[in-house]
Amino acid sequence: MNLFTFVCAIITRFLFILVSLVGVWRVTKVKNDHLYWLLTIVYLPLVAEMIITFKRKRGQDYKWFSPSILFFLISIIPSIWILELHHQGTRADDLQCKKLDSWENVKSMVSPLNGTLRMNETLKHLERVLTSVCPNDWILGLHQVLLILLIIGKWLLPLGGGVTRDELSQLLLVFVGTAADILEFTSESMSDVKENNHQLVYIILAVWTWSMLQFPFHLAVVTSRSQNSDESGDSCCNFLMSRHSTDIWNIVESLFIQDGPFLVVRLIVMIYFDVFHQMLVFFAIKNFLVVILNLYRLIVICLDLKPASSSSSPPI
Repeated sequence: MNLFTFVCAIITRFLFILVSLVGVWRVTKVKNDHLYWLLTIVYLPLVAEMIITFKRKRGQDYKWFSPSILFFLISIIPSIWILELHHQGTRADDLQCKKLDSWENVKSMVSPLNGTLRMNETLKHLERVLTSVCPNDWILGLHQVLLILLIIGKWLLPLGGGVTRDELSQLLLVFVGTAADILEFTSESMSDVKENNHQLVYIILAVWTWSMLQFPFHLAVVTSRSQNSDESGDSCCNFLMSRHSTDIWNIVESLFIQDGPFLVVRLIVMIYFDVFHQMLVFFAIKNFLVVILNLYRLIVICLDLKPASSSSSPPI
């Protein structure tokens, strides 16, 4: 393992732990209970994964699966759940907070940091600034940093065996689009939650957590294509290992992990919880179109594979 690979692997996991620690620190502040520092116990799998990866894989990631990203999600998702649920019950207390909606507000908060303060005074003022930010901005910031770090972290992690740089670049572009859709879903859906409606919050957070599983698994881009493979095997294996395998995994992820669940949640919000507005209808229609187009794409792939399988059959 060369020095550059080692440094990238260490920096990535350090950033994962740092952002997770920020999330736990925020939980202890809003809950005013230091027992929530016990959430740091879930960092142990990430540390164990780092040690095992360095010893067995020499810092390299796996081909279809990234355990470091999975353990990072496990370490930060509980904090985001707690902050979201706590925020829904304390919306009335958010009137005195500082919003990050203009450069003037941001400058007014960070301007004392530019003075000649001592180290301990600077840290105390930084803590006061961070705790004065509105809870909604805090949660949104954690969502944004989480998604950005997942993309940058995958870029910095050493390539797994058999993964090309072309596949990595495709994967990162997929991550960017996926992150944008997930952030749009959480921000729009949470804004539709009425006060003390914890049932809807649980539904949104559960679907959001489920959708985040797209990041540790790379089956939609990194596939084991074999141009000279024998086509006389089982038809199901030929179907999955064909040139359409990438499209098939993309369809599966869209239908069962992202657009399908997002559409169900938005329909529940409109029908069961009686919430209706222009943007909600637009995004529901967008998810519906994506689901329909993916089903149409799946039918096209099946029709395309039938002649290939029939032509390869031996003559009678």
